[in-house]
Amino acid sequence: MINFLDLKAINSRYQQELKDACARVIDSGWYIMGNELSQFETEFAAYCGSKHAIGVANGLDALILVLRAWKELGKLKAGDEVIVQANTYIASVLAITENDLVPVLVEPNTDTYNLDPESVKAAITPKTRAILPVHLYGQLSPMSELMAIAKEHGLLVLEDCAQAHGAEVKGKRAGNWGDAAGFSFYPGKNLGALGDAGAVTTNDDELAQTLKALRNYGSHKKYENLYQGVNSRLDEIQAAMLRVKLRHLTTETVRRQQIAKSYRRNISNPLIILPQVEEESAHVWHLFVVRCEMREALHKHLSERGIQTLIHYPIPPHKQQAYSAYVNMSLPFTEMLHQQVLSIPLDPTIADEQIASIIAAMNEFVA
Repeated sequence: MINFLDLKAINSRYQQELKDACARVIDSGWYIMGNELSQFETEFAAYCGSKHAIGVANGLDALILVLRAWKELGKLKAGDEVIVQANTYIASVLAITENDLVPVLVEPNTDTYNLDPESVKAAITPKTRAILPVHLYGQLSPMSELMAIAKEHGLLVLEDCAQAHGAEVKGKRAGNWGDAAGFSFYPGKNLGALGDAGAVTTNDDELAQTLKALRNYGSHKKYENLYQGVNSRLDEIQAAMLRVKLRHLTTETVRRQQIAKSYRRNISNPLIILPQVEEESAHVWHLFVVRCEMREALHKHLSERGIQTLIHYPIPPHKQQAYSAYVNMSLPFTEMLHQQVLSIPLDPTIADEQIASIIAAMNEFVA
């Protein structure tokens, strides 16, 4: 069986480093908001090229807290609109509605499935205050164009970088384009912790200080609370795990790119639509997502050949019960994507012969 993702195999390569890091935290006697978090924040900010990184409990909290901080700073208010592509994972939308803001769902680019600048322009109203581009599958959204639109209309930009650790365009990495960015370090991400974890990156000093308070009960100073904050702190042990994994991220990214290049060169089945890439060296390939009109048949075909696949994602946010108010929206391309997309294995530990087997199975599929 070729697993979709083998986290045990991925982490076993760094087993001793991870154990040593864990022991270091245990022996320190300090488990929350300590040296490991401080060091990881410094190292991750440097990796992204940003001035600040603020560790939080998970990727959803990263997005929620940025929008919340902008409300506290008077840059957003309840009822303001935030533009986001409709084919994203529901977390992007949850962050908006959690802050009493209004998600404006737009169709994605038909080639990359990322946020389309033309869709953004068409969706701007007097209530629009922010844009939330989601860098799906490991490829950056067209950030130069989106930042130009934001500047023209005085909009904030919050990058959702949950799938794009290290992705870049023109030498500028994810997390260093917008006014702020949210990252997830869920175990299956390219930079994955051994549990839930997340971070915000930003170059805005005031925003960074507000976020540090909000994540810690709204407190800048112990027992003094500026805001009605939350408990969303990145634990010392997870920060220590991430420091180990960050050192190996570039190597793993190169391997992901090699696998994706092999898929794109050698999968030639006309029934399968391969992902489109704007800049080969800048895509970090969190997922390799193909499209097929006969997705269920392709899924069954691959399963019968011992190849595990997943669907990212079967139901778009506007068709979820949680957002029943949006159920009658007409988003035909988004809905078609959710009916056709299939993710095939792209694991940095996968062997070359397994890659060859996947390619062969994809090419053997018939209607």
